[in-house]
Amino acid sequence: MTDSVKIMPNSSPQRTKGPLVAALAYDGLCTFEFGVAYEVFGLPRPEMGEGWYRFSVCGIEPGPLRAAGGLTVAVDKGLEVLDEADLIVVPGWRAIDAPVPAPLAAALRAAHQRGARIMSLCSGVAVLAGSGLLANRRATTHWRYVASIAARYPDITLDADVLYMDEGSLLTAAGSAAGIDLCLHVVRGDFGSEAANSVARRLVVPPHREGGQAQFIHAPVPEEREGIRLGPLIEWMRESLSEDQPISLLAKRAGMSMRTFQRRFEATTGLSVGEWLLKERLRHARDLLEKELAVSLDDIAAASGFGTLATMRHHFRRRLGTSPSAYRKSFGD
Repeated sequence: MTDSVKIMPNSSPQRTKGPLVAALAYDGLCTFEFGVAYEVFGLPRPEMGEGWYRFSVCGIEPGPLRAAGGLTVAVDKGLEVLDEADLIVVPGWRAIDAPVPAPLAAALRAAHQRGARIMSLCSGVAVLAGSGLLANRRATTHWRYVASIAARYPDITLDADVLYMDEGSLLTAAGSAAGIDLCLHVVRGDFGSEAANSVARRLVVPPHREGGQAQFIHAPVPEEREGIRLGPLIEWMRESLSEDQPISLLAKRAGMSMRTFQRRFEATTGLSVGEWLLKERLRHARDLLEKELAVSLDDIAAASGFGTLATMRHHFRRRLGTSPSAYRKSFGD
């Protein structure tokens, strides 16, 4: 026996005038990824004002539609929704090798042609690939699906080592949880850091994880004794970013040899000491650029541990593709 669910866009009386987000629904719907799209873009948020997203559901085929978890879904609207959508979200597809219906592929190509953004979550990349949208493009997906997609679409440059990828009008996320990161990334770009942070607080997730962060680490949960020894040190490192943190000093504070410390730090965090520090310094610098508009770029470089503005500018260009001043202009409150 299955439960029946009728999906109604914006069931709340809240009326908004912002970008229209359309999430696809289909037979075999992946409910988690669909729920992510609704939670971020469709949940009523009166505190965001009338410029917040509008949300609609696009049924790509006649219903009732089966969904993961033993649900059946009824959707009121079809592919015509895509004619007006500003952002289209493709939840994880029903099977990585399942064909993409020709009407859906044509509608997605038309939407892309007129400038709509199209986002895939997890295996939803198969829909973008099957529609021809990713030809000669960069993309990511869950590491389990990379080989399958690469074999069928050799003209796509796939990166299995990132959480999400933003190619402007085409965006792809890795595993299901990475879909949350990509959605928050979109909110951040559309409405600023405070809006993204507000949504993240409601979700009880980190407000920002870089798209280039690894999908998984080999030892995500450290042994208890390593957590006891490295946890306080990592917290100190995060609180002391303005200070020099040579490996010799860190190893001494951890009570380990330098070689042992480097090995166990990477096993615990999934990153080398230098890479971890760089990511944390970039994160801290971004936070200051967004919130402390009166603080000079030189002072932010010093407070973040880069030492000089030239060094901070170099890492912003290399890692974020922008300059500190341009970042502040785009995201500063």
